[in-house]
Amino acid sequence: MGAADSEQKVRVRRKRMTGKERRQQLLEIGRELFAERGFDATSVEEIAARAGVSKPVVYEHFGGKEGIYAVVVDREMRTLLEMMGEALTADSARGKIEKAALALLRYVEENTVGFRVLTRDSHVASGTGSFASLINDIASQVEHIMVDEFAERGYDPALAPMYAQALVGMWALTGQWWLEVRRPKREVVAAHLVNLAWNGLASLEPKPRLQTRRRGGG
Repeated sequence: MGAADSEQKVRVRRKRMTGKERRQQLLEIGRELFAERGFDATSVEEIAARAGVSKPVVYEHFGGKEGIYAVVVDREMRTLLEMMGEALTADSARGKIEKAALALLRYVEENTVGFRVLTRDSHVASGTGSFASLINDIASQVEHIMVDEFAERGYDPALAPMYAQALVGMWALTGQWWLEVRRPKREVVAAHLVNLAWNGLASLEPKPRLQTRRRGGG
């Protein structure tokens, strides 16, 4: 048997991907590259090379790397929003905060590549926006909870959006930090987040004032 015959048999045995399978392959490769290098540093050539296809195949399925990036970011944002949404259905306010902190850290732990894509950089090609817009989406869900809590405790409900941004921002930045260090354990980090958030909220002053004075003040 000649070398040409052997090569032909290998090609016959190799299963040809369906359009759906190829699309999923390109998404996974793009997701990994965007996490490693960011949107701008990733090229269609590199995506095609890793997939073992020509550039026209990438363009055929997604129109370019922008199309892949948009789908990847949209999927990751929907995944995290769903996890946070489920967490915020807990019965008590503290339960919501605890489950939300755990949900974010679980996403970071189980979807490390996706979280890197979301936080590494943002590009207009994402369509749905950036990590900042994701934080806004989560904060809007938390805001509704805080409005009720503020009203019950005698605080101004109009300030709930600001507090929701501060709370979710704290979770998100801690998640970015924990992505790199991975210690202490997820549950311990969540417990400390809840400790700061819940005990801080429990001792809110209705009308807080800064206690520091300008230099030279009387």
